[in-house]
Amino acid sequence: MEKYCLGIESTADDFSVGIVTFKGKVLANIISAYMSEEGGIHPREAARHHAIAANKTIREAFEKAQIKPQDLTVIAFSQGPGLGPCLRTGATVARALASYLDVPLVGVNHCVAHIEIGKLATKVKDPITLYVSGGNTIVSAFDSGRYRIFGETLDIALGNCLDVFAREAGLRQREGMPFGAVVEKLASKGKKLVLLPYTVKGMDMSFSGLLTAVVNLLKRGEYRLEDLCYSLQETAFSMVTEVTERALAHTEKKEVLLTGGVAANRRLQSMIEAIAEEHDAKFQVVPKQFALDNGAMIAWTGVLAYKHGIVTPIEKSFVKLRWRLDRVEVPWVK
Repeated sequence: MEKYCLGIESTADDFSVGIVTFKGKVLANIISAYMSEEGGIHPREAARHHAIAANKTIREAFEKAQIKPQDLTVIAFSQGPGLGPCLRTGATVARALASYLDVPLVGVNHCVAHIEIGKLATKVKDPITLYVSGGNTIVSAFDSGRYRIFGETLDIALGNCLDVFAREAGLRQREGMPFGAVVEKLASKGKKLVLLPYTVKGMDMSFSGLLTAVVNLLKRGEYRLEDLCYSLQETAFSMVTEVTERALAHTEKKEVLLTGGVAANRRLQSMIEAIAEEHDAKFQVVPKQFALDNGAMIAWTGVLAYKHGIVTPIEKSFVKLRWRLDRVEVPWVK
């Protein structure tokens, strides 16, 4: 008899529900995105969106998967890290479902889930992973029971850096596209590389100085917007590529995985692929439908955890806003 896991993702601006079989087949992956009228993510408004969208999103997931709620074996939810109001909304929905259906609950680390869905979709086994998104920038690899962090951002994430610049330039309204895609499109038309702060400290990166500098240049109006987008991308991507290459050289892994929302950027893909080839490593990038925050990655990681005896009692299912990747035991990886 087939077993199924429903996963709920709600760490930031997306409320998503995924349904996955225990064999790793994604049956549904429905995403409802919160869009702020101005500025970045407003946590309470995003949480309100999640609460309103939950019922419809769950219903659509069951319709897409063509199963009934009673068919579920386990329910997983993003327990952290993320924005408190958003996480709590998703956790509340997951607890209610698990209690009503009388099935086990599994709290999933959002960062681990990005790695696991990438591994499932690309068939890599033991990669160096560059995970880049709006909320996280991490270079990691598995060792001794956990995903170890070899390098990470010291301040803002790479995706957030690109998003803030795009908002400062008013690009969403002009293009009607996600921020990262807007910057990438304009960057492809850039011709001049403008000198910007390049900050790698040991194995860690800092993007706040880079963002401040490029925004100041934008306000001065001395350079074409296309050239600033090009320069921002080249500088930021070179930083994460350097750290990824160092981790690859240190660990001598034979696979490199690029995952997270920013993984969809083709320029970043080409840079990481180049360093992978230099070290005779296989390069893989997570498919676009699994690059953004999504319920399928939570469901699949829930399956892996549940198969290895990990469940989360409802009374201990509180959210963890700062739940680090390297604090999570992953007994399913050998």
